[in-house]
Amino acid sequence: MTELFRASRRAPVLQVLKSAVATVAAWLLCAWLIPGPLPVFAAIAALLVVQPSLNQSFSKAVERTVGVIIGVAVAGLLGLVLGNGTWVVIAAIVIALLLAWALRMTSGTANQVAISAMLVLALGTATPGYALDRIIETMIGAVIGFIVNVLIVPPVAIAPAHRSVDLLGAELANTLDRLGDALHRPQSAASLTELLVTARLLRPMREAADSAIRTAVESLTLNPRAGRHRSELTELQTLLDRFSTVVTQTIGMSRTFYDRYDEELETEPTVAAIAEQLHRAAHDVRLLVQRLDDEADLAPAEDQAPALTRPLSVAAPRSGHWVLVGSLLVDLHRIHDTLTEDVEPPSR
Repeated sequence: MTELFRASRRAPVLQVLKSAVATVAAWLLCAWLIPGPLPVFAAIAALLVVQPSLNQSFSKAVERTVGVIIGVAVAGLLGLVLGNGTWVVIAAIVIALLLAWALRMTSGTANQVAISAMLVLALGTATPGYALDRIIETMIGAVIGFIVNVLIVPPVAIAPAHRSVDLLGAELANTLDRLGDALHRPQSAASLTELLVTARLLRPMREAADSAIRTAVESLTLNPRAGRHRSELTELQTLLDRFSTVVTQTIGMSRTFYDRYDEELETEPTVAAIAEQLHRAAHDVRLLVQRLDDEADLAPAEDQAPALTRPLSVAAPRSGHWVLVGSLLVDLHRIHDTLTEDVEPPSR
């Protein structure tokens, strides 16, 4: 029941403080500049405009201002023609919603049109001068909300993106190690299932990292602090793209191993070589993350040289294993190309 009104994560306290500062500043400034009714429109605009990113703040400012202008215009026209009775307020809400729908406005703007029309008529002062004051008041509140969000530590969502990519890299390396270990040992049906399910869990982690990077990109839009973070974000995106390819191949190898496993597989010389390559790939995944962030919470690599540059010797598999071995080699080759694309080949 509490999930209906409680969030799993709280907004940062800085975000709360910025919303409070923007709301109070908008209220006081508009009360001084525009004498008359309490500056409710300014306070609401400032409160809504302070968002987790400056891009969202700008969108909310435009959304709020456009919605108020249209809503106040609807209320002003109906108030002048029909008065401000209860049924006029109801009619204004319906007309405002239909007009917003006809103009293909976003749901936020459509709601703002209806709310503005309702408030203007409900306050009983639907006159041209009052309507103009409420529009100016809203614009001031929106501008103050945006300025506060810019001046007081404009939000940058790089850290969550960095953490998501680090976690993906750590789990990807662990999954490669687990698959390499499984190729060396007899496996029960339960062990095979666990191996496959664990590998498939890489997909939601990859999607979470991708979502975190998109949020980080949005947080840099219109942000004066963006310059110092863009290169880091580009590196994160590049690393995620490489990891995404390895994730796909790792899941494919896990599926192939699950489908075609038999107890004699560990006697294949090439399977042992593939297992070694998987451990080397895990080493190189950790190395890529460490190059990006020396403080990533990962086990330290044994050395700082990519391990997949070492050669792989392949022996002809038995007839019953050639499909499995061939499939593993194809996926391993793609992992090799992805992880070593910026590494100079060893000199002979």
